[in-house]
Amino acid sequence: MGGRLTDDRPTPRQGPLVAHREPRVPGRSRGPERGTSRVRRFVRRHGWRAHAIPFLVVATVVVLVDLAFHPPGPGTTTAAPAPERSASATTTAAPSLPSTPTAPAEGDAGPSGTVAPAVAGTYVERGSGTLSIVDGSSEVYGTGPLKRFVIEVEDGIGVDGPAFAAAVTQTLGDPRSWGSGGRMSFQRVGAAEAAARQYDFRVSLVSPGNMETYCPGVGTGGYTSCRYGERAVINLARWATAVPHYDGDVATYRLYVVNHEVGHALGNGHQDCPGPGQVAPVMQQQTLGLEGCAKNAWPFP
Repeated sequence: MGGRLTDDRPTPRQGPLVAHREPRVPGRSRGPERGTSRVRRFVRRHGWRAHAIPFLVVATVVVLVDLAFHPPGPGTTTAAPAPERSASATTTAAPSLPSTPTAPAEGDAGPSGTVAPAVAGTYVERGSGTLSIVDGSSEVYGTGPLKRFVIEVEDGIGVDGPAFAAAVTQTLGDPRSWGSGGRMSFQRVGAAEAAARQYDFRVSLVSPGNMETYCPGVGTGGYTSCRYGERAVINLARWATAVPHYDGDVATYRLYVVNHEVGHALGNGHQDCPGPGQVAPVMQQQTLGLEGCAKNAWPFP
């Protein structure tokens, strides 16, 4: 048979087309790229909150570490500041002078010569230098604007404080004193009012050796009394013995010296003798002399 020989076996069929993967470039990794895409999608979805998460994580770690190294003790509390201690209401430390007196100091300058006591007596020349308030109060004496006062006695001078306080109160409560005719009224107050500054002036009994401490610059010479700042300062020597020209009348002199020094505390200045034989004004410097006037203890005799 002279025909052409043919191969009757079926021709193999081509397999399905297969997409070839992109050839991998050396040094390039696909894993991180997929991770970066997920981070970007998270940031786009949650906005600013995504940026805050790392800071919150760091802060939490810091707090946990701090607690681990500094654990709080049981029952730990913050201590409150200790309250300030207040000074005693009954004692004033020396010199205890007002830093700025309400008016210039006033008083009788000491005598130029030596003056002998009118009455033989004993008194302490120099006390401790501190003053104690005589506690207690009185009724209101008189009418008109009220003037409250505190009584002080120097420590270590051996004077009965309540007796001195009663004498001063009785003097200021007399109708011949500064409250005469309803001009003003007086009331003694104690330590509580002194601590609260609820008073107008003080009447203080001070030894002659400490007069210059409580009447600085007045020049009392340890002989006379004075008014300094809020204090009417009574000289213990004069309270005990008066002055020679009072002829031993200590009781009248005590009335005079209280009214005179309190008169300064109330704003009154010195006055002169109006003439021989006339009654001396209570604001005359009777401790130094009467200048021909008759002694007088009262503002309104």
